[in-house]
This record gives sequence, C-alpha cells and structure tokens, in this order.
Amino acid sequence: MFHLMFSLPWLIVVTRFIAPLPWPLMVKILLAVFLLLASQYHLFSRFTSGSVFAPEFPRPLVIGFNLFFGAIVLLAAMQVVLDLVSILILAFKWSFPVVAAEVRYTMGLAALVLASFGISQAIRVPPVKKIEVAIPGLAPEFDGYRMVQLTDLHISRLFTGSWASAVVKKTNALNADLIVITGDLIDGTLDIRREDIAPLAGLTARDGVLTVPGNHEYFFEVDRWLAHFPKLNMRILANDHAVIERGAGRLVVAGVTDLSARSTGSPEPDLGAALRNAPAGAPIILLDHQPRLAQRAAEKGVALQLSGHTHGGMVRGLDQIVARANNGYVSGFYQVGEMKLYVNNGTGLWPGFALRIGVPAELTEFTLRRM
Repeated sequence: MFHLMFSLPWLIVVTRFIAPLPWPLMVKILLAVFLLLASQYHLFSRFTSGSVFAPEFPRPLVIGFNLFFGAIVLLAAMQVVLDLVSILILAFKWSFPVVAAEVRYTMGLAALVLASFGISQAIRVPPVKKIEVAIPGLAPEFDGYRMVQLTDLHISRLFTGSWASAVVKKTNALNADLIVITGDLIDGTLDIRREDIAPLAGLTARDGVLTVPGNHEYFFEVDRWLAHFPKLNMRILANDHAVIERGAGRLVVAGVTDLSARSTGSPEPDLGAALRNAPAGAPIILLDHQPRLAQRAAEKGVALQLSGHTHGGMVRGLDQIVARANNGYVSGFYQVGEMKLYVNNGTGLWPGFALRIGVPAELTEFTLRRM
C-alpha cells in the first residue's frame, strides 16, 4: 500500500501531463519510464537497505531521487489543479478547454525549480531562530536562561557527519545553558551511522545535553541507540527527569519515550513516571518527540512542552494534512490549557522526502523569562 500510494503521482503525471504532449511516442515512453524509476525511490531503498527510512545510496543519488520524486509530486498536484479548473470551465461552457503545450512546459519547469529550491532549503544547516518564552513560577535565577532545541536531525546518507559537525559548531557558538534534542536523531542502524553521528559528542552547554527518543529510533535497534547516546555525552530522559539548579531556584526538564514504543515492546511514554519525585513547585519543561499528547501534559501541570516530529509539514499546504494526523499541532506555538506547546519544524528532515517549501528548518534558541 505504501509503494502504491507513492506511485499515484507518477500515474497522474503520465496520463494527464505526458500523454497529451505533442512529442514522439518513444520520447514520451522514455520519459515515463525514467519518472517511474524516480517514483520508486522508497521501493529501491527497501531493497537495498531493508527500510524505506534509511536510503543507503551515495548522497548525490539521494539528492537526485528527492529532486525528481519531489518534482513528480509537485507536478501531479499542479495537474490536478489544472484538471479541476478545466472541469469548472466545462460546467459553464459545455466544452473542455484545450491546454496549450506551453502551459505544460511551464508547469514542468516550475515543478523542477520548486523541487530544487525545496531540497536546497531542506539540506542546509538551518539559521538560528531566537524565541523568548514566559514560564509561570520561574525562579529569578532562571530569568534569561537560554536553551537550544535540536530535533529531527535524521543523521543519514543525506544528513551526514559533515552536516552534523556544522550543526554542532553553530549550536556551540550560542554558548547556551542547556541543549535538548527531541528525538529522531538518526535513520539507520548503529553499525552504519556510528561515524556520522559521532560529531554530536562535541555539543557543549553549561547544563549538558538532554535527549529523548523519537519514533525513528524505534525503527533501528532502539536499545542499542539508547545505550550509545550517553557515550556521546547525552543524558537520555526516557520517562525520567533532570533537576537543574541555580542558587535556590530549580527547573525540571522531563522527557518521555515515543508512542512508537508500543509496537516494539519497549517502555511506553509515561509522564507520571517521568515526573515522579520531581521537586514540588518547580516549573516543568517536557521533551516529547510527538506533540499529539500535549493535552495530557497540560493536565499534569507542565509549563512548556517542546516537540518535533511533524517537520512543520515540510511544504506549505501539506502542513494542514500533517496537522490532522497530530491533533492539529504542526508548527510553532500553541496554548494548550495553561501550558505552552512548541512544535519545532526540525533541524533536519527524513531523507525519504527532503523538501522544504515555505516551512524553514530550525536551530532554535529559547530564552526563558519570568511572568
């Protein structure tokens, strides 16, 4: 079903875009075959690496697949819009409009240019996004406390060790008090990704690096990854919390496992366990990869939840579909009861659809303020 779904855009492009072109039949067949191969990017990934989530091709080929697969999806969307407009014209004029070949050429070029732009935005080291957030009950000692959130790094053949090194350099330059990573650090097994993720050991902050697993960790030997992350100077908050002290002030940073744990037999997210024995009265910041359970966190007295997972929807318009799968949470701040939820667009992106159009990646610095 997964591969059939990703074949539908190709079918639309072939039947509604390529077929009407005034080109020799053999040229149209060759183009259709080429685009068919590009549309089966995820199938080839499954054959070569055993997973659609970790394409183990050379990086230029991963970029090429994303370019043409992305162009197919964008062109299919344009063609659907064109057909809908044609149907409306038919309803009023009782005749189907003739679409000039030049219109199709413009659509094809636009899809290719947009896909190229989308990839360039996806794979760059993101700019720093600075945010101030008011925290109820924050001790005076923590006013101005700076925390950097990284999320959805998806270290892979696309987001390689050199990219990770650049992210580390940019993060460390902020000289933050705390670094938090809210899941999906990797795509691939530890044996394959060990060298690519190694630069993350260089992340430094006064109060260290706190991490929670995302759903992709559960796709790739989660127990081995959770045992390896501490070797990279990360503390794993798997239904646990850390207490940060500044003089008499305290701040609780809690973390839960991911909802995907349910399908692997691993410990499921348990906020009650994560907050057990936390100091009373201290503000709570929760790290939860997926934003879907934000209401439960609000009911537990969490002041601020930081999540990722959605990638912000990746493409403007597509974000509305992604929001529906995440209880309406897709990008930016939300007020959930008395709690603030921030859904990060992501530092990296799943290499299976690495396009960003109108939804920029983030390397996010939060400055905490007293209310």
